[in-house]
Amino acid sequence: MGGGAPISDSELLFEELVRSVHGCGPMEVLESADRYSRAIGLAGITVHLVDLQQHLLVPLTGGPSLDIDSTEAGEAYRSDTLRLDEGSGGELSLWLPLRDGADRMGVLHVRAPSLDEPTLRRCQTLASLLALIVTSKRAYSDTYVRHTRTRPVQLRTEMLRAFLPPRTLGTTRGVSTAVLEPAYELGGDAFDHSITKDTLHAVILDAMGHDLASGLTASVAMAGARGARRNGADLAELTASVEKALVTWLPERFCTGVFATLELATGVFSWANCAHPTPLLIRDRRLVAGALEREPEVPLGLGGVLADTGARTVHRVQLEPGDQVLLYTDGVTEAHDSHGQMFGLEQFADFVIRAASADEPAPETLRRLIHAIHAHQRGSFNDDATIMLLEWHPEGTGVPRPRGG
Repeated sequence: MGGGAPISDSELLFEELVRSVHGCGPMEVLESADRYSRAIGLAGITVHLVDLQQHLLVPLTGGPSLDIDSTEAGEAYRSDTLRLDEGSGGELSLWLPLRDGADRMGVLHVRAPSLDEPTLRRCQTLASLLALIVTSKRAYSDTYVRHTRTRPVQLRTEMLRAFLPPRTLGTTRGVSTAVLEPAYELGGDAFDHSITKDTLHAVILDAMGHDLASGLTASVAMAGARGARRNGADLAELTASVEKALVTWLPERFCTGVFATLELATGVFSWANCAHPTPLLIRDRRLVAGALEREPEVPLGLGGVLADTGARTVHRVQLEPGDQVLLYTDGVTEAHDSHGQMFGLEQFADFVIRAASADEPAPETLRRLIHAIHAHQRGSFNDDATIMLLEWHPEGTGVPRPRGG
């Protein structure tokens, strides 16, 4: 065998850390990562995961939770950038975003007496590895979930959350991000999104009622859509599959929904609207009134009641670079305060437009927006409220990437 460049002690330590991951439990792997950090000259690390409602960053290995809106750690999470400050005694605090692809998971706190460029690169690599580890291990462990919930969730909510994908996904050409509330008492709202080759798929659902059967209805509809999508169905076939699933298994239930695709190479946006609120198109920092308004169709699940609902109509529009499409449930615009004042469509769209004008990342816009709706209702939700935001960026700027603060 030919000789190569010698492997440094830090590289050997990192290889040891990576190899140990497979045999470590969810918390043991954090201890291994902390040992690695000390071996390369750091004072220690702490992983903070975001709580269910995106108010707090919760440390997994002890210590106080940190408020997202008022701390340096929160700034790293909100802006998706690394943040550096000097603590007491001259020790440096580095906050690095933790991401699962485009989805924000939390932050990594690094404490160090000093930082040079090679050490900073090792910290960034460690943050990437830890994000992958948490993503992998939380698929079969409740450890991380228990840390990020502040109270028990209801049964129907647990059922729905088992089906929900990450809040955000995307590539450099297109992003889909979503939020929904009430986080611990969901009734029948749900969302789904996925990427297959060059197509971004999105679904938003609102099932009748606010009980366990509502959660079951949304879950069956989402499973019907996923199954059809994974079998290569187009939008017309997909909606027919959902209709059949509801009529067969839940003949007395129905739901509204929008099923959509965004072709990332061309910007063609296609959708079928089943009695759901009309999607909104934002272009050049303004709402294009009526751009996606089409003839309404009946809800899904009425095939057993109506003689012939017919095939769903699939509509298409050509997006322009930077366009945003908003999907939402009626719990968003109909949210009202103690005086009966609705949050309203205008305020809803204006919030997103202002955020886009400030170049705010789409996931952060929706985080703040759902909190604003929550505050409008004085801390409660009269109905489920779900928002999805899709963006098309053919120039390749769609996924926020950590950068220097």
